[in-house]
Amino acid sequence: MGDVATEPDIDSAQWLATLRESGPAHDDAVARLHGLLLRVGLRHAHSRAAGTGLGGPELDDLAHQAASDALLSILRRLDSFRGESRFTTWAYKFVILEVSSKIGRHFWQRAETSWDEPDWTQLPAAFGASPEETLAAAEIVGEVQFAVAHHLTEYQREIFVHVVVEGIPLDALVARLGITRGTVYKAVFDARRKIRKHLTETGHLAQKGQHHD
Repeated sequence: MGDVATEPDIDSAQWLATLRESGPAHDDAVARLHGLLLRVGLRHAHSRAAGTGLGGPELDDLAHQAASDALLSILRRLDSFRGESRFTTWAYKFVILEVSSKIGRHFWQRAETSWDEPDWTQLPAAFGASPEETLAAAEIVGEVQFAVAHHLTEYQREIFVHVVVEGIPLDALVARLGITRGTVYKAVFDARRKIRKHLTETGHLAQKGQHHD
């Protein structure tokens, strides 16, 4: 069976009716919607900007651009609203996607054309190494590199190195690879699980629940 549109709630129906009109009421609704999108865009931009080099007026300008672009997309797609959520909830998804996309593109525009050699020395703690275990950090790092090279798929290896070792912001990686945040999370989770299994089997990490004397 195909998807069936749901009757929108009263507030959503009012938004749709007014945005489809012309004249002062339409203009007022567009201005109000843009204000809502901008508020969400600014909040999302500031929550996603860590590690991208964006901040201050430049970040605010990005949020303004995202709100304007989202507004245009919404007005073109009014007929695609199916009433499964409130109209504003549906509309906010557009500006969130715009912000994430713009932050990702901005990162790669500013990124160096070639990355420095990844710094693997910060990794032991990421796999639950105790303070005592991190004393042997150099050896653990070598084992992590071995696990990355021999136990991960090529795809998991690429995602793991970009996110965990190089510290590339998630939105930047999503924009570059054309994948979802959920896909990145799963790849990193699976990679960490395989690496931890290798470190445990080789005696570099204690079994869960096992404590040192």
